[in-house]
Formats: sequence, C-alpha cells, structure tokens
Amino acid sequence: MAKSAPNQRRATVRDVAALAGVSPGTVSKALNGTGQISETTRSRIEAAAEVLDFRPNELARSVFERRSYTVGVITTDSFERFSVPVMLGAEDALGAGRISAFLCDARDDPIRERHYIDVLLGRRVDGIIVTGRSSNPRSPIQVDKSIPVIYALTPSTDPDDCSIVVDDVSAGRLAGEHLVGLGRRNIAHITGPRSFNAVNERAQGLVAALAPAGLQVAGEILYGGWTEAWGRQATQILLRSRPDVDAIYCGSDLIARGVSDALREAGRVVPKDVALVGTDNWALIAEGARPPLTSVDMGLADVGRLAAQRLLEAIDGVRHSGTELVPCHLVLRASTESPEGMIAAL
Repeated sequence: MAKSAPNQRRATVRDVAALAGVSPGTVSKALNGTGQISETTRSRIEAAAEVLDFRPNELARSVFERRSYTVGVITTDSFERFSVPVMLGAEDALGAGRISAFLCDARDDPIRERHYIDVLLGRRVDGIIVTGRSSNPRSPIQVDKSIPVIYALTPSTDPDDCSIVVDDVSAGRLAGEHLVGLGRRNIAHITGPRSFNAVNERAQGLVAALAPAGLQVAGEILYGGWTEAWGRQATQILLRSRPDVDAIYCGSDLIARGVSDALREAGRVVPKDVALVGTDNWALIAEGARPPLTSVDMGLADVGRLAAQRLLEAIDGVRHSGTELVPCHLVLRASTESPEGMIAAL
C-alpha cells in the first residue's frame, strides 16, 4: 500500500489505530516506547504508521507528557576546537531519541552564560549539558535541582554533579608505552601551561609509563604555550641540553608541529632519529604534518555521547553523580613508525 499523497490530510493517531486494529492509547505507547506491548503488536503499529506517513504532533506530545523534548548545550569554548566534537557526539545520542538541542556559546562570560541559562529555562528544556575547552573544574551552574545538568569535558567542582571527562593520565601513559615499545630510551616531554590540569595529568601518565623500563623523562619537562612557536622554541632548548633525545611526547598536535619543524631544521629525521607523538588527534594538523603525526585521540565525541546518555537517563529519573573517565586511544602515523614498520605491525 502506498503512502498518503502530500495533498491529503495529515494522518492521526486514530488513523494508525484503525489500520493496526488497536486502540489509540496503544498506538501512543508503542510509538513512545512505553507500556507493555508485544513485539508483534508494536511491529504492526509501526508498519501502519509508516504506511500512513504518520508524524507525531510534538507540541501535543510535550504538553501531554510535560516534557519539551529539547535540551540546552552551553559551551565556554570560544574557539570551539574541543567543544564541537563533544557537541557532535552529544547530538548523535540525542538524535536517536528525537530530542532537539539548543546550542549556546557563553564565550567565557559569566553574564552571557547566566543569560543563556535563563533563556533555556524559559524554553522549559528537559536538561542541560555544560562543556568547555579544558578539563579544569568549574563552578556548577545555578539551576533548580529538578533540571538535570551534565558536565562534559569540563567537570563540575561539586562531587554530587555528574561529570564526563577524558582520561588525561592514560593519554600520557599510552604515548610513553608506545615510545618505550619502539625501543626509545631518551624520551622528552614538551607541553602546555602548568595551569591546565590536563598538562599535569598527561605528564604523570608519561612518567608512570617510563618507570617500569627504568627510565625517566629526558631533561626537564618543558612547559609553555599551546602553539607551534613554543614547540619550535622548546625543541631548540631541548637539543642544547639533551642532544641524545630520541623521542618526544608533545602535549598537543600544534606543539608537535612546531617540534617537527625545529627537528627538521636541526637536521634530525623523524622518526629515524627522533620519534614524535602529539595529543588531540586533530586531523587537520596531524595529517598535514611532515611526516604525518602519531597522536593520542582524546575521545571527545565519546565524551559527548556519554554525557547525552547520562542526561537522558537523568531526565527519565535515573541520576548519576561523580566523575566518569572516557578512554583515549593512539592513532599511529609515520612520525613514530616508518611506513614499512607500520605495515608490518598491522
């Protein structure tokens, strides 16, 4: 049977019920995923809805169920480098449940953030996801306890809140274990500002990975900016103090690009002389490096997906608290392995 033509009236719940041979209430339960309904009946109702091209009236649905089927996403990441992957992951999870998201960019401005919170509450969102550009804890937003709030990437300082964050310690550990496994013994670390929790945790992970092999970080850990310029400058400093360095783990891909340039200018071949690992797996940077950069992927989309799942659970009455870590993984490219070595490893 063909679907109804565009110029015909819009199908209703009663139309679907009549075609499926059930009550309108049963149709509502089946299409909303509620109630105890046999799979046979549910399949028959879904087939009838498909034939009639039935689309639920979301406004009526929201009034009946006292839900708006919308959530707010507030970010403080003006550069959107880190929050966008988180938000895309969240959108994937929310879209599966036919929930719309309002995105609000607070731009690190408390007044702007408060304004957006009020706007979202005025729209009666079912919940809010708060994200940012670092893993440094932030103060919780001030909303009524009845509104579920999940913190993604940037955790809340309140341990009773639910925060989903990347595992920065494991990022450093993965990089260190990979370089040790390649036989490198003079492994240095060039990274970002000490004020970032992620910087310190990645350094901890690297130190922990080197210890079982009886190794320490070569020279001092070099802290600086999140820029290619700092990567170049730090490499010059490193080579003067530790000319024997044979591997460098970088706190970001941008830093690693600067390191790669400085090594090339110093006549060091990557990875033959110095193996190089970055962090973030920013494809634009990592794939464009010479040679392409091995990098630790922080799983930002997974952070967003899990945050959205926790928000949906909280909306349904199952609330979580505390901090959950999302694992990261290493993406191998030519900066740590020759092409022949990578093929052999696969």
